[in-house]
Amino acid sequence: MIELSVTKLNKRFGGLHVLKDVSFDVKGAELVGLIGPNGAGKTTLTNILDGAIKPNSGTVYLNHHRIDQMPPFEVAKTGLGRTFQVTRSFRRMSVLENLYVPALALDTEHTKAEIHDKSMEVLEFLTMEHLRNEYGQALSGGQQKLLELGRLLMLNPQVIILDEPFAGVHPKLMEIIYRYIERVNQSGTAIILISHQMDSIFSLCNRLLVLNYGDLIADGTPDDVKRDPAVIEAYLGTDEEDEA
Repeated sequence: MIELSVTKLNKRFGGLHVLKDVSFDVKGAELVGLIGPNGAGKTTLTNILDGAIKPNSGTVYLNHHRIDQMPPFEVAKTGLGRTFQVTRSFRRMSVLENLYVPALALDTEHTKAEIHDKSMEVLEFLTMEHLRNEYGQALSGGQQKLLELGRLLMLNPQVIILDEPFAGVHPKLMEIIYRYIERVNQSGTAIILISHQMDSIFSLCNRLLVLNYGDLIADGTPDDVKRDPAVIEAYLGTDEEDEA
C-alpha cells in the first residue's frame, strides 16, 4: 500500500519560519487537498516533497524509504512526481517528444520501443492522440496542464502533487482535467491537489490539509474543514494567490 509519511517538517529562510513542525500521512490511493492563504507554505512544502529544497529538520518517507535528502530526479524514481502552477513543457518539441523525455531520462528498464508504446497509451488515456505532433508552444493552457500530467504518468508514479491544475484554464477544459484527476486517482495513484478552485477541491477530495503561516491548522473531511473556525478565519472566502 502507498504510504507517504511527513514528520515534523521545519523550513526557515533566514529569519522567516515558513514551515513549523508539519506532519501528516497519505495512505493508499487518497485524493487529498492542500489549501491555505497567501504565504501559507504550500509551495515550500511541495518543493520539499519533490526534493527541490531540503528541510531544516523533519523527515519525508515514501513507502518506508526516506526521500527528503534526495535530489528531484531520485525522488521521481521512487514514485513521487509533481506538476507546476506555471507549466514547463518543452515548447519546441512535439507532444509525443515531451512524453518521451522523462521516461528516457529516468527509465533504464525499458527499450525505446516500449517507451513509445507507453507514450501512445498515455495519449489515448488523455484523449490527446490528435495532438501528438503539435509543438508544446501551440497548446492551450489547459492542454499544457494535461501534457504535464501525461509526462508524470510516463513514470507510473505512486504519488502525484498537482499544483493549481485549474489555474488559467478554460471552463470546458477544467471539466476535462477534473475527470482525468478522478481517473488517475481511481487507477490507484495517490494525489495531493493544490488549488484555489474551492468548488473543485471540495468536491474532488475526501480529505483536506490546511496550512496557515507554516502551521498545519486542519486535517479532516471537507465538511469538518468548512466548519472549522480557524480555517474560516485564515482562508475560506479569499481569492489570494499562493506564493510561499
